[in-house]
Amino acid sequence: MRILIVHSDVPADAPADEQDTLLQAAAVEAALKRRKHDVSRAVFSPEPAEVETLLSREEPDLVFNLVESVWGRGLFAPLAPAMFANLGVPFTGVHAAAMTACNDKVLTKRILGSAKLPTPVWSEAPHWRGIGKERWIVKSVSEDASFGLDDGAVVTGREAVAARAQASAARYGGRWFAEHYVEGREFNVAAIEHDGEPYVLPIGEMVFAQWDDRKPRIVGYAAKWHGATLEYRATTRMFGWHEREPGLRKQLEQLTHDCWDLFGLTGYARVDFRVDSRNRPFILEVNPNPCLEPDAGVAAACAQAGLSYDQLIEDIVRAALRA
Repeated sequence: MRILIVHSDVPADAPADEQDTLLQAAAVEAALKRRKHDVSRAVFSPEPAEVETLLSREEPDLVFNLVESVWGRGLFAPLAPAMFANLGVPFTGVHAAAMTACNDKVLTKRILGSAKLPTPVWSEAPHWRGIGKERWIVKSVSEDASFGLDDGAVVTGREAVAARAQASAARYGGRWFAEHYVEGREFNVAAIEHDGEPYVLPIGEMVFAQWDDRKPRIVGYAAKWHGATLEYRATTRMFGWHEREPGLRKQLEQLTHDCWDLFGLTGYARVDFRVDSRNRPFILEVNPNPCLEPDAGVAAACAQAGLSYDQLIEDIVRAALRA
């Protein structure tokens, strides 16, 4: 097939989490070429006329959508699938409505709550209702990749929550909210679409090895993107735990299926969980179109299932054509 990879416009001096988009695009392009597809790449423009011109020139059978931000903000990423759908071209991953719902973490939590699916309690500015003396973690509402997340994001009490949110908004912009910090374990559950249904891949647990007990156990920005830091070296992904805990595995798999159906996910996705000391899972985030780098979570889970990276990319393409 003729496949056009469309990705975010990434400046040369962009931080590591944005540069990651280009690494994904290169890896996907290489995989598609190994599968004998005719592949080209382009930067996404939010101008409808430019998108129409691009598609008219390239005449793709399919667009491989790797647009993670528009105008430098994840908030506007749904513009890409909305435009592709409006122009009638097949594209990979989720549609605009699902991406919009999942890109707004507060809206995600409201939808989860309405479906009675477990998610940590949360609060928003300006009133910060319900904030007590427990520990809370302050997060960006619309940015992913652990944007603005470090040890200082975990705070105690209403005043500390409000101060952290105000400081984060002043430094990074955008909206910030507080979520009850769940002491416990963290799991990333990836799923890919097979024959119209989600197939939950082997589940990875994020292990905080040799971790200072004074540090909160979170996968912050440094743990994801700063290779020279202790957080990066000491945060590892572990498989095989499910053989010892089949009950927990079934809970996580079922909740991932529930999220897939609730948000109308397609193609591939990842659901992030915390599990407390009583083995109760809580949904942190629902991630449509998660990272597709060969060493990232989705590809690692596929390897555990005996699925090659090239086959993963081909499966994503096939799912898009069935939509």
